This record gives sequence, structure tokens and C-alpha cells, in this order.
Amino acid sequence: MRKNDMVRTQERMYTTALPPQHSDSDSRIIDTPGPSLHLYQVWKGNNRFCFNGRIILGPDSRSLFLTVSLIVVPVILFCAFVSQRLVEQFPRHIGNLIVVLCPLFAVYVVILLLITSARDPGIIPRSLHPPEPEDDGYVSSISSDWPGSQNGPPGVPPTKDTMVNGVIVKIKYCQTCMLYRPPRCSHCSICNNCVERFDHHCPWVGQCIGKRNYRFFFMFVSSTTMLCLYVFAFCWVNIMKIMDAYHCNLWRALSRSPVSGFLILYTFGAAWFVGGLTGFHLYLIFTNQTTYENFRYRYNVKMNPYNRGCFRNVGEVFFSKIPRSKHNFREMVKGDSSSVFASSMSLRHPMSPEIPKTSSDIEMGKRQAVAAEDLEDIQSQIDSVGGLERCGTQPRHTNWDHKTNWESSPDIQMLAAEFGMEHGSTGRQKIEGANDLKT
Repeated sequence: MRKNDMVRTQERMYTTALPPQHSDSDSRIIDTPGPSLHLYQVWKGNNRFCFNGRIILGPDSRSLFLTVSLIVVPVILFCAFVSQRLVEQFPRHIGNLIVVLCPLFAVYVVILLLITSARDPGIIPRSLHPPEPEDDGYVSSISSDWPGSQNGPPGVPPTKDTMVNGVIVKIKYCQTCMLYRPPRCSHCSICNNCVERFDHHCPWVGQCIGKRNYRFFFMFVSSTTMLCLYVFAFCWVNIMKIMDAYHCNLWRALSRSPVSGFLILYTFGAAWFVGGLTGFHLYLIFTNQTTYENFRYRYNVKMNPYNRGCFRNVGEVFFSKIPRSKHNFREMVKGDSSSVFASSMSLRHPMSPEIPKTSSDIEMGKRQAVAAEDLEDIQSQIDSVGGLERCGTQPRHTNWDHKTNWESSPDIQMLAAEFGMEHGSTGRQKIEGANDLKT
């Protein structure tokens, strides 16, 4: 009786399922209660957040360091090597004003850059579920044979017609955000968000440019143009003063102040870039267009439904009230483990699902597929032999009859040795026995 009780106790010990063991990170995710998560912690876009969700940046926000350095370094060179000469060559109060204005103007430009980059551009909240299909014959007849219906929910057409200032405008359905985008809204594949009045994604700012930060973006670009012209002009003034003071030609004056020559070339090229961008956006403001609309819809050929006249268009951009953000990134939301895990993975790998794979990824996938096919062929040949033992703890796929006669060719043995598959002692005996039977 005691022996039977011990056997039953051992059976219970081995048959009782042990509780799953989780790592510290997994236990934190699973044990996280629903209402204790902030919105920025479960954010599905590719944005980066700072100061506990108070600042939202784009996924390529590191480019801000390059942009700031391209602004600050020339200003430092101007103040250190050029403005000191101007103080001596101008009256004292004018020279001091020239020295002070340049760094103050640079600080103003950097502040505009940071406001543009760290501001919600006008992200449209995502929908938790796709819209309900409209109950009319037009939609039902289209949805069944619609070319793109396989990619989206059934009964939801990819476009809709809406009226804007008496003009019919098509709005598109966003598969990612599961909503019909409002007019002038587009989905940014870099940030993975639908942005209201989407203009473009600026790599120099590291953020989308939309309805809530376009005004500051234009102020940043135009102010940078003025700063370039300021440094460019006073560098030339410094060269002219050197030519008058030393009665020399241009090349000798440049040799006496090489920093002035470098800044003249640098600001000339930068002024062409940011100056051309300023002029282009002035045209867009006067005609009430966005960069996306200008390149896609060509409103110079067809009617622009958003054009209200030059003065009203300017007032809409510069004097209208900026709408409040549709998100409170610090609010508490109900989050589950999957959303937290997806959010953490998006922070580590901020890649949009709409961004196509690189050629190296595709090539690697092809190689893996070919390797998998070759491995399956080799395993099938080895399984047909029947006497080779599998490596590790891989389960067998076929029950073999040990009484069945079979033979092993040298090619199979070479393949098995090439892939590191070890023959057991019983396998070797069977192979030798089969070869003896064959001979």
C-alpha cells in the first residue's frame, strides 16, 4: 500500500502543470493594471516622447542636432572672428548692436525650430474599429467588386465624396487608422499618423508639418533666410573695410579674413536653399495650397476648392486661432499587455508598417526560403532512409517499422554528415546491416 501511495504521489507531481515562469519585463507587462498607463505609453505611431509625454517628436528627431549645428556654428564663427573687426570699424554703439543682434537672431531661429519639431502637428485620433458599412445600394454594389476591397474591411469603399465650398472632393479611407481622412488630411508613412492639413514631413525638423505647426515652420524658414542674409551682408562689409584700410584687392582682403570668405560662400548657398523654400511657401500661402496638394493635385490646372483669395488665405495661416491638440498624451487610458509590448517594440524599432522592406531584407528572406526548401528536401531523403536518429529533442514525424528492409546510399550519408547530423550507434548498425544485405 505504501508503495502504491508513493507511485500515485509521484504521478501527481509529474502530471501537475507548473505555473509558467516569466521574466521581469514580461511580468511587468502582464501585471500592469489597465488604468495605470498614459496615452504616450501605448501610442501606435512612430513618434518619440520626452518629459513623460509633454513633448512629441518625430522618429527622425536626431536630425535636429545637425540642423541646430548648421545654424549655431556659423553664428559663433561670425561673432568670434568677424564682428570684432566691425566693432572697431564702426561707431561704438553701432558695432555693439551688430554683435548683439546676430546671436539674438540665432536664438530666435532655434526656438522656432524647437517649437515646430516638438509640437503636435495635428494628428487625427485613430478609430478602434472600421466604420460601419453604409446601408445603401450604391455602396453595397461597389463593395463586392471593388478592386481594393480585399485589403480593407468588407463594405467600406476606399473613397468617399464630400462637399467643400461647393466643390466635390474625394476623401480616402486609411487602412492603418481605420477612418475616412478629413479633407486635406494625409497619412505620413514615416510617423505612421494621419495629420490634419498635411503639408510634408520635413527631415531637417524631424517632424510632420501640418495644421498646428505650419505657421511656426514658415517663420523658421523665413527667419533662417534673413539670418543668412545678415551674416552674408556684414561679411562683405568686413571685406570692403579691409580693402579700404589696407588698400588691397579682394584676394588679399580674403586672405586677411578667411573666416569672412568661408561664411560668404556658406551663407550664399544656404540662402539659396532656404530662400527658395521661403518663396515657394509664400506662393502656397497666397494660393492656399499645401506641398502635398501642389505636387499631387495640380491646382494650377483645375480649380482649388480651398482658395478664398490672397488676403483671406494669408489671414488663415498667420492670424487664425491654432486649434487645440486632439490628444492628451498624458491622460490615463486602459492598456493591455499587447498594446504595451507593441508600444515598446515601436520605440525600439520606429518603423512604419507602410514603409517597404529594403533590398537586403528581401534578399535575406529569399535566401532563408531557399535554405528552408533545401533542408526540407534533405530531411525527407533522410527520413526515407529511416534509420538515422534526429538531432536534439526534435520529435519524429513518421513512425518507422524496424523490420522493413531499406538501403542507404553514400550520397545520403554524405548529406547527413555535411549538415552535422550524428548517427547513433543503432543507426550505424542498421546502415552496416543494410549494406551487407545489399551486397
